[in-house]
Amino acid sequence: MARDSGPATVLRFSATQRVAHWVNALLFLVLIVTAIPLYFGSLFGLVLERHVVEMVHLWCGLALPVPLVVSMLGPWGAPMRADLARVSRWSHAEVEWLRRLGRSALRADKFNPGQKLNTLIVGATILVLLATGAMLQWFSPFPVAWRAGATDVHDLFALAITVVIAAHVILALTHPRALAAMVRGRVSAAWARRYAPGWADELGLEAPRGSTEREEAEKVTSP
Repeated sequence: MARDSGPATVLRFSATQRVAHWVNALLFLVLIVTAIPLYFGSLFGLVLERHVVEMVHLWCGLALPVPLVVSMLGPWGAPMRADLARVSRWSHAEVEWLRRLGRSALRADKFNPGQKLNTLIVGATILVLLATGAMLQWFSPFPVAWRAGATDVHDLFALAITVVIAAHVILALTHPRALAAMVRGRVSAAWARRYAPGWADELGLEAPRGSTEREEAEKVTSP
């Protein structure tokens, strides 16, 4: 009798994580779109009045941390809390892989070092944008020098996160199976074994009997 080779697919992201991701993505999109006329004042009035654009930008900015916070609360937040713990743990091999731009050996965990770094950058940037944006909106308690500094920092971090998000989207589009996991939540066991072997080991995933590593890779990369 053939030995069971394990599940065909495994859960990578829970429904709560997926909802938080896409709500957060939508908020980021609105923030970027509304930031353009705020930065280039000549564009005001083409679609919406200045006050409306400012209010939409403000409230979307204040709402930005909400999906992430909610996704970490209660029993439904266990997967998100576990993944945040993962991205905060770095092995020497992961640091070396990042330092050498992916040119060193690595048995990747659920997330590779690039994904971990992206998560940390986005999280830190949200906090900086939230703090500086609040200073710009409710400016009266702060001296003029602080407000001027907050404007520069806010603009700089907004530009940086736009570049990071653009790179994230491009990479996601070039890895459709990984992108599909953020839609359906699951990845194939073959994908996990190839791209996240450390995580696959943790889940106890084994290659199908009689299947070579090359065959498994072909299953992952073929359309």
